[in-house]
Amino acid sequence: MKIVQRMMKENPCYKAGRKIKVKGLMLHSVGYPQPKASVFIQSWNRASFDRACVHAFIDGKDGIVYQTLPWDYRGWHCGGDGNNGYIGVEMCEPDCISYTSGTGFTCSDEAEARTVAKRTYASAVELFAFLCRMYELDPMGDGVVLSHKEGHARGIATNHGDPEHLWNGLHMGYTMDGFRKAVKNLMRKKEKEEENEVKKESKPYLVRVKIPDLNIRKGPGTNYPKTGKYTGVGTFTIVDEADGMGASRWGKLKSGSGWISMDYVLRV
Repeated sequence: MKIVQRMMKENPCYKAGRKIKVKGLMLHSVGYPQPKASVFIQSWNRASFDRACVHAFIDGKDGIVYQTLPWDYRGWHCGGDGNNGYIGVEMCEPDCISYTSGTGFTCSDEAEARTVAKRTYASAVELFAFLCRMYELDPMGDGVVLSHKEGHARGIATNHGDPEHLWNGLHMGYTMDGFRKAVKNLMRKKEKEEENEVKKESKPYLVRVKIPDLNIRKGPGTNYPKTGKYTGVGTFTIVDEADGMGASRWGKLKSGSGWISMDYVLRV
């Protein structure tokens, strides 16, 4: 996912500069057959456009996220109380659909339309995972991640059917429950990758010991049995660290003989 800032500074919503405490994220679909985010940004970024303003558009051609408001600004995206605590994101739509009435539409090229919908869905999952981590939100929590349609059902948004109407009309098989699960799974994946990177970056280092009696234990903590004792002055190689009982740090000896308390050593 790529995020490009295109702040709509001329829009009255941006100029108002009202802040919110972010408590959730709301997913929208533009409701118009236009895949290019730039078209909406150009149209909305005017002083006379006082009808709407969202935090981001997801481009249907390349999946790039165009951020148009600071994330903690109060947007005008759902026409209800949801504006007071939700970040609003619009997914652009394929230009091969034609609206007939309300949320109903026809499609001249379903394969292309489905490709666009799949692209915006994938970017939305990445963006929502990113924002949930930024604001420490659980996407599976009640009312944390909503569609505009779900926002209306909760009484915090106007009567719209997006984005489910597009997914259903193109037979994508997408649901908001599935979307929330995908966001949660991606968050877990990112957290795991970061943990692995930290482990890769950790390198063995030397510590100097000067203590009458240094107990070496089987694991990181005094609750583990002793495997040996060292007396005097010496140097050990530490290959890993862990928290022990009482929040003390413990180091694993490269020799494999056990762990020593880092409270009693000097790193060199």
